[in-house]
Amino acid sequence: MASDAQEGEAQKIQIFPTSTNSISPFWREKYEREAKKYWDIFYKRHQDRFFKDRHYLDKEWGHYFSGSGRKALLEIGCGAGNTIFPLLATYPDVFVYACDFSPRAVNLVKMHKDFKESQVSAFVCDLTVDDLSKEISPSSIDIVTMIFVLSAVSPEKMPLVLQNIRKILKPNGYVLFRDYAIGDLAQERFTSKDQKISENFYVRGDGTRAFYFSNEFLTSLFKENGFAVEELDLCCKQVENRSRELVMNRRWIQAVFRHSDDVNSSSSMEASVKIDFPGEEYIEPKVKGNTLTGLVNNFEVDMSEGVAVDMFGISPSSDNEIVVVNLGGSNYNIEVLSKEYQHTCKSTGLMLWESARLMASVLAENPTVVAGKRVLELGCGCGGICSMASVVSADLVVATDGDTSALDLLARNVTSNIKPPFLSKLITKRLQWGNRDHIEAIKEINDRGFDVIIGTDVTYIPEAILPLFATAKDLISSKGGITEDQEPALILCHVFRRVDEPSILSAASKFGFRLVDKWPEVTTSNPSKSIINSWFSDNAFKECIPIAALNIMYFQIE
Repeated sequence: MASDAQEGEAQKIQIFPTSTNSISPFWREKYEREAKKYWDIFYKRHQDRFFKDRHYLDKEWGHYFSGSGRKALLEIGCGAGNTIFPLLATYPDVFVYACDFSPRAVNLVKMHKDFKESQVSAFVCDLTVDDLSKEISPSSIDIVTMIFVLSAVSPEKMPLVLQNIRKILKPNGYVLFRDYAIGDLAQERFTSKDQKISENFYVRGDGTRAFYFSNEFLTSLFKENGFAVEELDLCCKQVENRSRELVMNRRWIQAVFRHSDDVNSSSSMEASVKIDFPGEEYIEPKVKGNTLTGLVNNFEVDMSEGVAVDMFGISPSSDNEIVVVNLGGSNYNIEVLSKEYQHTCKSTGLMLWESARLMASVLAENPTVVAGKRVLELGCGCGGICSMASVVSADLVVATDGDTSALDLLARNVTSNIKPPFLSKLITKRLQWGNRDHIEAIKEINDRGFDVIIGTDVTYIPEAILPLFATAKDLISSKGGITEDQEPALILCHVFRRVDEPSILSAASKFGFRLVDKWPEVTTSNPSKSIINSWFSDNAFKECIPIAALNIMYFQIE
């Protein structure tokens, strides 16, 4: 492998974990245990802006709300009230019980300008645990609405939700249901990521979860828990994003279920499903359900801000956050992926790692390390803070990464934090280790080699270690210095994870690198002669080291 990297086109390494198609048991249990927390964070962030008000309820199900007598309604998963308040505006005589297991969501309902205690009773409830009959009298509810809510529950706990609802629903009371269907674009996007929990059940980037229903699964679920199927429609709609020239398919199930002791008396029949495609209507045969009463064109998609993320892969700017990093007395505002999305993001380059913080602080406090030199940063990610710290005293700095998303964010961070004349000395460039075209492009910028090459947390993928050292060997300067600390150097800062120190040293030796110094342990019997130790001569600086597990390795060419 070493010879391949040196003599020809080396294997290109993608520096993030390969897909395993499903999350680990640890994360599966964590998402289940902390589901309430993730939805509470969701409503803290989005408030009432994520979902559109559901004005289509009257159009689709108006005859269920009308009639003599005051109707009692329970809204499951009320969120910020996007179902409740449009409904009350049309049917002011309805009394609504509204529950959600996010306390923040319930507070949003109570703070709504149209909230009245005479019309709405809002309370916190986890339907998989809490008994609804303690909040609502048994057999007193005419209608239960479940709009994009059951999908957030683990499939094995869905029967608990339905049994809970059945306690407070009147005999022959109705459940009005709309939720995600198998084949929805969002599900297709999930299948290419490590976000699968179980069959048709996925976790989103923010930790909330979504299940995608089939007609068969949903029918069986409700029938087995005492409900007859009154209506069951698979709805498909194409949504177009003209600016990105994208047309995407959304799929959801709309249904009505009835509380019944005789579930075999269902009024379901063989019917077709109308699918909205521009210029034509497609009929998909042999699907259980009633014929749609209106054109699918008239159906509305509930998501507003969420459409961009789930459908088109467009992350709104609020998906990122600003991390303030102080280097040498100056503050750098670094835009990174928000913490709530980092645990499911494959690209490690969209985060700011502690090793980068440490190395950037070292360079800011010890400018002589790079003063007057040509500096290359490998795998800098979106932060590039080592490059930013270096550019103040270096002659040239080239910040590189193989991830184009990280590079796009890096370019924004550089322009927002570095000003002329330093800006002209800092160049960002794509570099996949071992890629000859990328390496030659770097050499066109600087054909004399680099005096200092820096890499922070770039040693965690075993398959990437040889290409890393091969690339460093290609780009390091061959010109020696007067003293050892002036010799061209490769500096790696990291936490040992899946690659241990002997493996790194073995790979380094194959490309002519020798370990001159390391920290916190030293390679010399006289610590005062340690190059790295001299960087930490200020005891106050030592106290700022972010985590004790960090290591620094200082290499030079034999």
